[in-house]
Amino acid sequence: MTLIQLRYLVAIADSGLNITLAAERVHATQPGLSKQLRQLEDELGFQLFVRKGKSLDSVTQAGRHVLERARTILAEAANIRSIAANLRNDARGELRIATTHTQARFALPAAIGALSVLYPQVSVHLQPSRDAEVLAQLEAGRVDLAVISTAGAPPGTGIALPAYRWHRVIVAPQGHPLTSSGQPPSLDQLAALPLVSYESSLKAESSLRRAFEAADLKPHIVMTAGDADLIKTYVRAGLGIGVLAEMAMLDSDTDLDTLPADHLFPQCTTWIVLRRESVLREYVLEFIAQFAPHLDRRDVVRAMAVDAAPPEWSAVPHWRERPTVPLPDAA
Repeated sequence: MTLIQLRYLVAIADSGLNITLAAERVHATQPGLSKQLRQLEDELGFQLFVRKGKSLDSVTQAGRHVLERARTILAEAANIRSIAANLRNDARGELRIATTHTQARFALPAAIGALSVLYPQVSVHLQPSRDAEVLAQLEAGRVDLAVISTAGAPPGTGIALPAYRWHRVIVAPQGHPLTSSGQPPSLDQLAALPLVSYESSLKAESSLRRAFEAADLKPHIVMTAGDADLIKTYVRAGLGIGVLAEMAMLDSDTDLDTLPADHLFPQCTTWIVLRRESVLREYVLEFIAQFAPHLDRRDVVRAMAVDAAPPEWSAVPHWRERPTVPLPDAA
C-alpha cells in the first residue's frame, strides 16, 4: 500500500467514480490509475468499488471504511510535509482556496496580491464555486482553506475565523423611482418589484427570503446568478432591481444607483475556514494576516490545536471599516 494508491482512491471517490476525471485531477493516465487501484484491491483482498461492466457503480461498504482512513492518512502526510517545509523555511508551495465568485472577484485580490509579493514562489489556485460546494471542497481535502459568508452562525465545518462583516445593498438603474425618491426602500416596495439576486436566494434557509417571510411577504425573484457582475449586468438590462453584497459595488459602477439595505436584511459575516488539525504553512498564515489583519497570528495557530478552546476573537470589522495592510515593497 502506498500514498499514491490512497491518493488515487480518494480522487476516484471525489470525481464521482469517473476514472477519466480522477486521472486528470491527479495528473495520471487512466490505465495507470486503474492499475494502481487493482493492485490496492489485490493487497487488501476485497473490492473497494462495485463494478458495472467496465465502469465503477458505487463504493462498497468496505471501501467506505478504507476511504475514511485514507483521507486521514493523506491529511497527516500533508501535515508532515508542512512541518518539514516550515522547519526548512521553504517559501515555495501552493495555496488552494475555495470561495464564491463574489469573494474571488471583489474581496480577495488585495490579499492575494500582497501574498504574491511576499511569497513570489507560492502559486495561488482559486476555485470559485457555489455556496453549497465551497465547504464540500474543503472537507474533501481538495483545497487548503475556504472563504465563505453566512448570515447567522459560523459554518459547522472546520475552524472558522471571522474576516469581516457586511450588508447587502439595493441596486437599480439611474433614475429608477425606487432610488430617486430619496427615501430608504421598504420590504413592501421591494416585494412589489422584480428582483435579481444570488442563487442562494432561492433556498428556503436564505436570510433574504426569511426577511420577507417575517414580514408576511413573498419576494418576486425573476433571476438569480452566482456572480455579482452578472447581477449588475441584468439590472442594467432592465430585468429588475438588484440585491447583492455591498463589496460588489465599484467606483466604476456610475450608471447604477445604490441604496443601503442594512435596515432590511441581516448582517452577514465572511469567514476563513480551515480544516481541523491541519498544520498551516507560513504563507497561509501570511494570507490570513493580509485578508483579516485583526486576527492575531498566535490565536490562529492556537485555534488549530487539538482540543483547543475557541479563542476570543477581537471585534470583527465591517467591510467599510476594515483595516488595510500596506502592500509590501517588491524591492
